[in-house]
Amino acid sequence: MPFPPQAPGGADSLGGSAAALKPAKGAWRVLAILCFVYVLNFLDRQLLSILAKPIQDELGVTDGQLGLISGLYFALFYCLIAIPVGWLADRTNRVRVLALACGLWSAATMACGLSANYPQLVLARMTVGVGEAGGVPPSYAIITDYFPPGRRGTALSLFNLGPPIGQALGVAFGAALAAAYSWRMAFLVVGAVGLITAVVVLLGVREPVRGGLDRAAGQAKPAPAGFWPTVRKFFSTPSLVLIALAGAATQIVTYGAGNFTTLFLMREKGMTLPDVSLWYALVVIVGMGGGIFVSGRVIDRFTQRTKTAYALVPALTLSLAILPYLAFVWAPTWPVALAFLLGPTFLNYFYLSSAVALVQEEVAPEQRVLSGALLLLVMNLIGMGVGPTFVGAVSDALRASHPQHSLQFAFYALTPVYLLAVALFLALARVLKAEEAPVA
Repeated sequence: MPFPPQAPGGADSLGGSAAALKPAKGAWRVLAILCFVYVLNFLDRQLLSILAKPIQDELGVTDGQLGLISGLYFALFYCLIAIPVGWLADRTNRVRVLALACGLWSAATMACGLSANYPQLVLARMTVGVGEAGGVPPSYAIITDYFPPGRRGTALSLFNLGPPIGQALGVAFGAALAAAYSWRMAFLVVGAVGLITAVVVLLGVREPVRGGLDRAAGQAKPAPAGFWPTVRKFFSTPSLVLIALAGAATQIVTYGAGNFTTLFLMREKGMTLPDVSLWYALVVIVGMGGGIFVSGRVIDRFTQRTKTAYALVPALTLSLAILPYLAFVWAPTWPVALAFLLGPTFLNYFYLSSAVALVQEEVAPEQRVLSGALLLLVMNLIGMGVGPTFVGAVSDALRASHPQHSLQFAFYALTPVYLLAVALFLALARVLKAEEAPVA
């Protein structure tokens, strides 16, 4: 069935002000639970890169192998499994799908800590990817059905604090455990916490009514969306395709650099695990966390005036991030590097709230989980699949000629991708502006 178009200010299908609608009962409690699940999701995902140095030392893993296991291999399983999981969640109970996924990736995280060699670690990480594929898309849709239009940018930005909190905790907690005990202990403890959290989700989150805050009172509940109609809708809508490609280009930088930053700081800037657990953790939580939180407020405010803000805001912030990123890579010492890193860490993530909010607003309620999965498919398959794999491959290729600075040159090689991402967001702005133009 056709879905009523959203006005720039988030007008709902009742024709009234969306901002006047209140979140559903228990919305903030549910948001807190789902955010914690996302924290664990990203913590599990980032532990490998955070503990790269001790893992390399014990298992003999090269930069290229590390890039593959955290990049292409993980992305293939994570992204492709997300599509059938998204379709299933759109037609069944999203909370149960989320709880099952959380339990699976947590058990697989514990298996990472028991790996005795690289093939075993690869198998465990692929299973983590399978589980995490069922984490984010159902959460996006659940949150969207707990919060009304005009409040979703803020709610989703709060949910998207999961990655910075998860990465900061991973840096602080994982590095501290590795320094005190071993890298294996970090995987075992985090996995055990995830198993308990899966039970909390199952018992503590109520499945919301699909589209309940988008439909007029008494309107019939829509039938479950078909798989192929949703896929065709997504890939035939220029704004959805462009936001996915722009986000993918951005993630080539964020995943490519992010998965090697700890190793880069330790190997080429002289940081130790105790240094990482304190100072790099602070940069992540202040920079990345602050950027994601502020981005949601900015998106909610400026999209009330024009939908082009979904594109112009990340285009601006990514442009501003380029110079401090280059300064971070160049910096001669780790304190100077971290000072410069704060800038791109804050500015790089404004795209995320824009991408998620735009997709959730532009599709029908019964298509939201699968559409969110399609967004992640494009962004992560390209961004997560290409970014770390590229950085690891370049570092390995330059290791013989530049043994002390191979990662530094690999980081420099990511710079042109910033320009590609900005160009794609500007193209999206033109499309959104054309959609707002009055029909003659």
